[in-house]
Amino acid sequence: MDLIESLKIKNNTKLLLIVLDGLGGLPVDNGRTELELAHTPNLDKLAKVSALGMHIPVDYGITPGSGPGHLGIFGYDPIKYQIGRGILEALGLGLEVKDTDIAVRGNYATVEESNGRIIVKDRRAGRISTEENIRLTQKLSSAIKSIGDVQVILSPGMEHRFAMILRFPEPLPEGSDDLPDTDPQKEGLEPILPQGEGVAKVVREFLSKAREVLKDEPRANYVLLRGFSKKPKIESFEERFGLRACAIAVYPMYRGLASLVGMEVYKAESLKDQINLLKDLWEEYDYFFFHIKKTDSYGEDGNWKGKVQVIEEFDSLLPEFLSLKPHVLVITGDHSTPSVLRGHSWHPVPVLLHSPYVLGGTSQRFTERECLKGELGIFPAKKLINLMLAHALRLSKFGA
Repeated sequence: MDLIESLKIKNNTKLLLIVLDGLGGLPVDNGRTELELAHTPNLDKLAKVSALGMHIPVDYGITPGSGPGHLGIFGYDPIKYQIGRGILEALGLGLEVKDTDIAVRGNYATVEESNGRIIVKDRRAGRISTEENIRLTQKLSSAIKSIGDVQVILSPGMEHRFAMILRFPEPLPEGSDDLPDTDPQKEGLEPILPQGEGVAKVVREFLSKAREVLKDEPRANYVLLRGFSKKPKIESFEERFGLRACAIAVYPMYRGLASLVGMEVYKAESLKDQINLLKDLWEEYDYFFFHIKKTDSYGEDGNWKGKVQVIEEFDSLLPEFLSLKPHVLVITGDHSTPSVLRGHSWHPVPVLLHSPYVLGGTSQRFTERECLKGELGIFPAKKLINLMLAHALRLSKFGA
């Protein structure tokens, strides 16, 4: 039993964690970041009476994926608990994952042939609509039901994303999911085909069949696979921290991650739907994980103006969150996604913690530079739950 588990106590406090995915940024216009450019009167007012700081998702200089980024702010060591993206996507879409399964996240992509080589032109097929995704996934599912004695289970996700489960007849040996992503991570390169027998051979055959099925599609004529993963063993959030927890998210992967640690998950179609759900569920749980995706999506697209707009939309809705009067409110991101880098980065992530027990008065706005002035300093993301529990008076004294 670790320190927090030995000190946790129960009470009736409510803890709300709002994650603006990929929140942190770098200067994009006149030396200002997206947070600095955004008009955020409500966030700035709250920042003045809150504790601010920055968290390090994994370690200094390490760029995290979404899985490690969220595990850290949930209070799990992301280095100890390395969770494959495929599992998160599959669970988030409501798929059952068995001990005989390999789960994978897929992207529909656009490729073209050049001198006998397949070249990736768009890793996300222009972010096709979810409706188009459903049609394509049904098409693939009808054509590829199995590969040998391995069952193929496909489920459409949001936009260009889907989940795949390869269900083998028997449990696989350790390391069977240790395969490289087929996604080369950059346009203009060839997909990466896993080498060897076993799972790698099944994956190669699936990709070959999928290419044939999709070859006449104008945009989504290929699939890229990421995050091959078996079902992990991980202690539940309630066991670890003594909190009845729920997750409210639009995108499947984040519901999957919450499900993996034992949170109850709720699906919403929009930010407004999420807020309504939060209000409806407020009396049922102790801890609420509320996820907002588009800050990350626009950052990955290099669209800093879009990222600014999402931040401003959230700011306009902040009074609705505050009306619930959470005992502890944290606003942060799982990682930074600077628009200038068009991807996740290693930079520290802004944190705002509001409770009756903060010093406050150290910062004027909720921005990266103002967070550096705050009383929380720079700290490991996995310690955020300690701070939330302490401010909720849910930790007893350590020692005599």
